[in-house]
Amino acid sequence: MAFHHVALATRDLDATHRFYTEVMGFELAKAVVAPTPSGGWARHVFYDTGDGMIAFWDLHDAKMSDFDPAISTGLGLEAWVNHIAFAARDLDDIEARKQRWLDAGYDVVEIDHGFCVSVYATDPNGILVEWCTDTKPYTAEDRAAAQRAIETANPPLETPPVPKFFKAPVAAPSPA
Repeated sequence: MAFHHVALATRDLDATHRFYTEVMGFELAKAVVAPTPSGGWARHVFYDTGDGMIAFWDLHDAKMSDFDPAISTGLGLEAWVNHIAFAARDLDDIEARKQRWLDAGYDVVEIDHGFCVSVYATDPNGILVEWCTDTKPYTAEDRAAAQRAIETANPPLETPPVPKFFKAPVAAPSPA
């Protein structure tokens, strides 16, 4: 079952809106503006990703005024831990998405994971965003190996993939 939406907070709605419409190519679908329980107000803005939505909270509430919207580094984790991965159609789509990010001023990391290929950039909220496409079908052996991996206290480590780094020719606009 697909998800309806993922909701995250932003500290800069203008930069977030530009990124998710102009850079990611998503369409603004809906915005709801309502009071918060503690006396402020919030804007809940939804973007159609083509297969579900991503939404952002633009919070105007003194009780929630001091926060870091980065879903990993804001919690003391490495940026790659919590991230959002969107499905790309194929390797040509991965290449097009990578180039679109670079042209918009965002540095890109590309990784061939062996079963999928991904490109990564960081949105204006400090959130790692990924485009990913599968390059091999998932098999019964993959499922069995996954089951063994979660049942084993000290599973064998795989050799990590080697990332490729692509520097944007110009820097993306800084959030306000």
